[in-house]
Amino acid sequence: MPIAKIAPSMLSSDFASLAAEAHRMIKNGADWLHMDVMDGHFVPNITIGAPVIQSLRKHTNVFLDCHLMVSNPEKWVDDFAKAGASLYCFHIEATNEPEALIEQIKKAGMKVGVAVKPKTPIETVFPLVDKIDMCLVMTVEPGFGGQKFMPDCMPKVQSLRENFPKLDIEVDGGLSLDTIDTAAQAGANVIVAGTSVFKAESPKDVISTLREKVESVQSKS
Repeated sequence: MPIAKIAPSMLSSDFASLAAEAHRMIKNGADWLHMDVMDGHFVPNITIGAPVIQSLRKHTNVFLDCHLMVSNPEKWVDDFAKAGASLYCFHIEATNEPEALIEQIKKAGMKVGVAVKPKTPIETVFPLVDKIDMCLVMTVEPGFGGQKFMPDCMPKVQSLRENFPKLDIEVDGGLSLDTIDTAAQAGANVIVAGTSVFKAESPKDVISTLREKVESVQSKS
């Protein structure tokens, strides 16, 4: 099982102070920063695009995990590569040609992630796993922060981990100190946490505990 990675969701940050918020998360132990990109079409909300990634990249070298909740994800690959995105994660539901999109992302110099919504069968990504770096299992319906964790998505994580023990498996949505055990035991190793980290009295302690929970499961496997 790959190492634990904690990726605070910048959707929960103060966008007016994005660089400072990024530095605060890194200082408190974040491995990656999770960037939620929404277009108002694929999901009913609009957040940020490549220009914001480009601006943030000028202030940090941290791994920028970009989750594209957009229609036509092929359209934005080059823009995000030029902006400095580290990983480009598209939704399997948003493309009819995932293999071609994966190659496009790789050629642009980014790592590749594939995301699945709660109602999408996880088997849809199985044929792609040997071509990607990460699979994101959504544990809420994508589109808004602050939603409640959906434990019924955990069999997807378990199935991925059983079939692909070396894959980075990310979970996103409602992750907190109350839900991390369920996600970690299912086999998730990349933990996206927004509200639970940014609103905490001690983000450092929360990030540390999330990591410890994943590592505890790994040490027993």
